Amino acid sequence: MGRIRTPKTVVITGATAGVGRATALEFASHGADIALLARDADALHDTAQQVRAAGVRVLSIKLDVSDARAVEAAAESIEARLGPIDVWVNNAMVTAFAPIDELSHEQFARVTNVTYHGFVWGTMAALKRMMRTDRGVIVQVGSALAYRSIPLQSAYCGAKHAIRGFTDALRCELHHRKSRIHVTMVQMPALNTPQFDWAENRMAHAPRPVAPIFQPEVAARAIWWAATHRRREVWVGSSSIKAIVANQWIPGLLDRYLGRTGVDAQQDKQISGDAQPSNLWNPVSDLHRVHGRFDAVAASWSPALWVDTHRGVALLAAATIATIATVCVGLLRRRV
Repeated sequence: MGRIRTPKTVVITGATAGVGRATALEFASHGADIALLARDADALHDTAQQVRAAGVRVLSIKLDVSDARAVEAAAESIEARLGPIDVWVNNAMVTAFAPIDELSHEQFARVTNVTYHGFVWGTMAALKRMMRTDRGVIVQVGSALAYRSIPLQSAYCGAKHAIRGFTDALRCELHHRKSRIHVTMVQMPALNTPQFDWAENRMAHAPRPVAPIFQPEVAARAIWWAATHRRREVWVGSSSIKAIVANQWIPGLLDRYLGRTGVDAQQDKQISGDAQPSNLWNPVSDLHRVHGRFDAVAASWSPALWVDTHRGVALLAAATIATIATVCVGLLRRRV
């Protein structure tokens, strides 16, 4: 696994809130120029000001990632104004918390068009340009739900599964071409983002992430690392690792377990779901920020992610501990 050069120009979709905004700030802190793609003009302006404070160039483009032509035009403009694209981060998403039979065809299609097709259009736009120089990185912001689905988010889970399948096919094609373009997917745990304040909701109570919850900055650091190392996938947090691995061995048991617990676990019983705004079709003003409302219970660091991104150090430490333990056992035996 090798390092990839530090990116100079980075494109981020869904860049004005949660993981997207945190990722823009993370890449800017490393000196990269940032192209911000999102639907809300005011939120784009606010995010651009924060990113520009790091001393980098920023380009804001208002668009809906479900519009393939708009995404293609944005990619053309980005290269003309910021230079060749080094990293493209597909992150934009919408979701709906509802039983399948309470979703309309239009709502289900909308989640799919943004959360799946938006990634496809972004990938195609990035590839078109990266293939000219045979370099670049595409980061798909995924989820443990790309492996293990849960109730009440059928459209979102389906989209994340689809992204993983699409990405696997793309990797095969790039290997066939002996391309140096790298595609990676970062599978996220529950995160403290504003999506739980504005997602389409048909539950009795406001939605909430299933614990344990991590801050968006944890996700942003994982995306940065994935973009600068040749790792096929990065699984963020022990909860993601457990969900992905367990689903390989006991999927039926998880079906039944989540059927019993998954509905209640995704509802904040202290907040009614009746008055919650929805960003399914249009952005919700004044809620674009990095963190959601769960700061009090969200972790700012993931030991599992640190180990995963420092495997050499972790193995050396484990070997050292094992050696010390062996020596101590030997000394004890001699005394006996």
